[in-house]
Amino acid sequence: MVPEETQGVAKSAVEKLSSAMGDRTKQLGTAIKEPHHQRRLILFIVCVALFLDNMLYMVIVPIIPDYIQNLRSDSELHAKGINSSQYRNTSSVIRPQYPAENEDMKIGVLFASKAILQLLINPLSGTFIDRVGYDIPLLIGLIVLFFSTVIFAFGENYATLFVARSLQGVGSAFADTSGIAMIADKYTEEAERSKALGIALAFISFGSLVAPPFGGILYQFVGKRMPFLVLASIALINGVLLLLVIKPFTNRTRVNMPVGTPIHRLMIDPYIAVVAGALTTCNIPLAFLEPTISNWMKTTMDASEWQMGLTWLPAFFPHVLGVYITVKLAANYPHYQWFYGAIGMVIIGASSCTVPACKNFWELIVPLCGICFGIALVDTALLPTLALLVDIRHVSVYGSVYAIADISYCVAYALGPVVASQIVHTTGFTQLNLGMGLVNVLYAPALLFLRNVCQMKPSHSERNILLDEGPKGLYDTIKMEERKAKSHKRNPNHGINDGIMDNYHEPHKGNYGSEEDSSDYEYS
Repeated sequence: MVPEETQGVAKSAVEKLSSAMGDRTKQLGTAIKEPHHQRRLILFIVCVALFLDNMLYMVIVPIIPDYIQNLRSDSELHAKGINSSQYRNTSSVIRPQYPAENEDMKIGVLFASKAILQLLINPLSGTFIDRVGYDIPLLIGLIVLFFSTVIFAFGENYATLFVARSLQGVGSAFADTSGIAMIADKYTEEAERSKALGIALAFISFGSLVAPPFGGILYQFVGKRMPFLVLASIALINGVLLLLVIKPFTNRTRVNMPVGTPIHRLMIDPYIAVVAGALTTCNIPLAFLEPTISNWMKTTMDASEWQMGLTWLPAFFPHVLGVYITVKLAANYPHYQWFYGAIGMVIIGASSCTVPACKNFWELIVPLCGICFGIALVDTALLPTLALLVDIRHVSVYGSVYAIADISYCVAYALGPVVASQIVHTTGFTQLNLGMGLVNVLYAPALLFLRNVCQMKPSHSERNILLDEGPKGLYDTIKMEERKAKSHKRNPNHGINDGIMDNYHEPHKGNYGSEEDSSDYEYS
């Protein structure tokens, strides 16, 4: 009798626990479906993806030079019949090895291969994102990053490392562009959009600056594979979270997806071209200094190894400060985004010119912090401006325009590892910095071209204008009939033609027009 009562109590407890867990799961699922909570989760997923991408770009900085030299030493010692592990025990791995001339070029190409592939894939990824949405390309990017990072972890020769590094560029072209475009799509109000993109930029900065010490420490004490396996695990977890939150393969309704402006049309838009040029120019000092500053510090100020490894880490804090200041200023004075970007470029130029004058590590921190602070001003001010330009001059689809932004970054980071070393060898480190500073200062007045962007009114897409002229094909005829049906439902007592004309002559409301205007964008 007692065992039956105990069994009944246990069964009842299990049922209550199961019911409570089911209710909790339903509450969690309902909370995730709420737009406010889902936007926050999407922002978190995108920020982790951007953090991961920039970690992958910079984590090889302290690893690859030493690793490639070890590969060369192993081959030489193997040819001489000496055990390479015994030889390594007699040499310090903490001190980075400065490669020979041919190895220097190989390292530069390996560094740049990710940005070069990303640069080539971005036009295709931007168009693909405009066609299918933002979630599936983000998942594709995370999957490619996961497999390429695992390949890089287990690669034992230069060819394998080069292929894995290039594949990382392919994954980044999808993950970065779709992630930033998704933020712009979810946060439609200018103040919220600036804040969300500012948070994403903070993650980008944190990933770029924390990656070298992270990779160097794990490489020193655990080995080459560990940093990349950790980053591959982050990509895998983030991909699973994306599947749980957004569920990209369930509600795929092409009916609700607007037709975006082609990327070649966006590239010839003068306003977008000015923004893209500013993004490239402001990132040139960072991209060109990263592969050259360590050797300059070693030769001019006899910097220690920890100083070279932590050169950029203090700059994270002024970067976050710059993001915070720009977000606050943009919320109160949104019409001066161009001015914040111009000030940032002047700060970058002045800081870059003062780098060669530094005599020790502590002096060098100041101009490097100034460069990162200026980059934060430019990026935080101009990335939301790209979305605004698309909203008011084209169709509110953001894949292609943020592919252009990613191309702008990749131009700087693809040229940096290859071109910067050549410039230093031919003209000198001082001339390199003076040239970069002068370019930034001279480009700053070009942002005056953007001063009237916020006063622009949203315009209808070209397809809408064509429909005003009458249908000229099967697609336009079907769209016209759908509009007539919708207009008749909204205004059953008025003529169909009057309803159609009302759609085009309603006054705009807010930054992006009324709800009626936003529905005018074509859907395929």
